[in-house]
Amino acid sequence: MRNLLLSLLGVTVIAVPAFAALEAGDIAPNFEAKASLSGKPFDYSLREALDKGPVVVYFYPSAYTRGCNIQAHEFAESMDKFMAASASVIGVSLDSIERLNDFSADPEYCAGKLAVASDVTGEIARAYEVAVKDAREGKLDTRGVEINHGTAKRTTFIVMPDGVIAETIGGVTPMENVQKSLEAVQRLQ
Repeated sequence: MRNLLLSLLGVTVIAVPAFAALEAGDIAPNFEAKASLSGKPFDYSLREALDKGPVVVYFYPSAYTRGCNIQAHEFAESMDKFMAASASVIGVSLDSIERLNDFSADPEYCAGKLAVASDVTGEIARAYEVAVKDAREGKLDTRGVEINHGTAKRTTFIVMPDGVIAETIGGVTPMENVQKSLEAVQRLQ
C-alpha cells in the first residue's frame, strides 16, 4: 500500500506542469537584442519601447513551427488592436537573426507587422525565468529545415512603462496567448 501511494504521488508530481517564470509585480529585466521587422534587422531596446507605452514581451520556441506560426500570425493580425491600446509587441526566441529576418517578412506569419528578437544564448529568456531547452538533433521546422537551436517555453509578459510586470501568461494555446495578451493591455489601458 505504501509503494502504491508513493507511486501515485510521483505520477501526480510529474503530471503538474512547472511554471516558474517571473510574475505580476516583478521588475522585468531590461534587454537589448538584435531584432527583425519586415526582414530588416535592427537593434531593439526594451527600455526605449517602454518609453512609448506597455510592451508585450512574448517568448516562443522557434520560428516556423506549428504553434509559433499560429501565434505570430495572430499577433500580426491583431497589431492594430495592440497599437490602439498604446502597446507594442516583441517576440523573443533563440532563433538566429537570419531565421528571424525570413520569419518577420513572411506574409503567412509576422507579415512585416510583428518584430521578433534573437536571443541565441537564451540569456534573455533565463533572465525572465522562462524554461530553456537544448536543441534536439533532427528536429525540423515546417519548411523542412533543421532547428539547430534551443527553445524557450511559450510565455508572455505584459510589461508596464515603469518596468513592472502587470501579467504573466503561460500554459495556454498560441491563440489563447494572443487573446489574453490583448485583453490584458486593453484592461490596463
